[in-house]
Amino acid sequence: MMLSIQFRKISGEFMDIGQFFTVTDLFGIAPEIILTVTALSVLTLEMVHIFHPRIILIVASLGLLLAGAVVIQTSGDEQILFGGMLALNQYSMFFDFLYIFIGLMTLIFSQGYLEKKGSPSRGEYPALILFAVIGMMLMTRANDLVIVFLGLELLSLSLYVLVGFLRQDHFSNESGLKYLLLGAFSTGFFLFGAAMTYGATGTTNYNGIIFAITNKTILSNIYLFMGIGLLLIGFAFKVALAPFHMWSPDVYQGAPTPVTGFLCTAPKAAGFGALIILFNRAFVEIHYQWQDIFWILSVLTMIVGNVTALVQSNVKRMLAFSSISHAGFLVMGLLILNETSISAVLFYLVVYSVINLGAFAIVTAAEKEEKGLEFEDYRGMAVQHPWLSAAMTIFMLSLAGFPPTAGFIAKYGLLSAAVAQGYIWLAVIGVLNTLISVYYYLRLVVNMYMQKEEGALIPSYNMLAIGLIGLLALLMIVLGIIPGYLLEITANAAATVS
Repeated sequence: MMLSIQFRKISGEFMDIGQFFTVTDLFGIAPEIILTVTALSVLTLEMVHIFHPRIILIVASLGLLLAGAVVIQTSGDEQILFGGMLALNQYSMFFDFLYIFIGLMTLIFSQGYLEKKGSPSRGEYPALILFAVIGMMLMTRANDLVIVFLGLELLSLSLYVLVGFLRQDHFSNESGLKYLLLGAFSTGFFLFGAAMTYGATGTTNYNGIIFAITNKTILSNIYLFMGIGLLLIGFAFKVALAPFHMWSPDVYQGAPTPVTGFLCTAPKAAGFGALIILFNRAFVEIHYQWQDIFWILSVLTMIVGNVTALVQSNVKRMLAFSSISHAGFLVMGLLILNETSISAVLFYLVVYSVINLGAFAIVTAAEKEEKGLEFEDYRGMAVQHPWLSAAMTIFMLSLAGFPPTAGFIAKYGLLSAAVAQGYIWLAVIGVLNTLISVYYYLRLVVNMYMQKEEGALIPSYNMLAIGLIGLLALLMIVLGIIPGYLLEITANAAATVS
């Protein structure tokens, strides 16, 4: 059914915009529309001085939940929208739910944090979270480099502001400025890559690119490979792959702690989600020519992240380098790029996101001015707060890949996929890096349980937050013992793009 809406041109004639999109197209982007309206509503509430944190939380949460409900309604067979620029399927639906879940958890765990840090509650904070979710949804729904760029920019602009949100904190300001400047360079690489890809193939649409490659109608092989390389650099910055990771430790450390939890989960998922689609659709015919690059990126990222994490004394900074090392594991999925490896990547992203959300929620609760960010601050915490300490222990063990946690299943899936394809040495390097990571993860556990300190941390939290932290920790155990349901979901999602 075509839209019949018409607009009068300056010349007096009428223009039928139904030729550009249909009602089906609009219904397909209904989640994005709902989140946009919700974000604008939150900003409006602040404008009329209705900015109570609970009201803001309820409105933003309802918007996310409503968007999730609409995603369910739009699920089913694959839909191509807006003339082939967007593609809806089980893969995009999987990521939509992941973004919504992370956004909702971030909003809940952020309650009270801004006030504690001396910054009044502001409506733009949840609005920026919602806009970031919209950008990520566009990235994994995209079937065109133009849409990827639009989603990437919407996500990036939101994150720049969120990172520097604590205006009175010079560390937050420095992090925001650093992220902005380096992010602008990475965007430039992405745009140059898209331009060169267009110059080589005559299109930015994934279907058009693969058609040009398959039918050998490429105008310039040099432009094509330079374009792929520059696109990869742009994505590598966003997901913090070595040697394009230099921004992440400083940004993670200086950003508000709930934002750090959001930053190291959702954008990383969006980056890998978009990369899988890009190389599995547009560049699938020449993917084998880039396998050596992915192998090097995987090994380098794992080693740099793990080795550097060993010498950190700040918990947020340690988790930043930990995030880099985990990105190295995820690159294995890009290297292999079959249904098994994609399913393993999706499972890994869910587990990694849950772990980091829970870990950063505890750090958020424990943070008090200058305390709560160093390893030494957690000495003796298990005595006064056994439940929080137990949850943090589960998260650390899961990050290290100990059975029976979900982290073990996630790493086993990727390593077994690598072995099945003959990448034995890559799997060996992955196992060795996992063993190295045990030291800095258990270091935090040792401080909580085996070191005593008078005046241990007294985390401030509400019952909702502590309940959610407990549920996230329990989820890591449940998924480690019975991962079948989630594995089935990830397998179905992977099958739609393989």
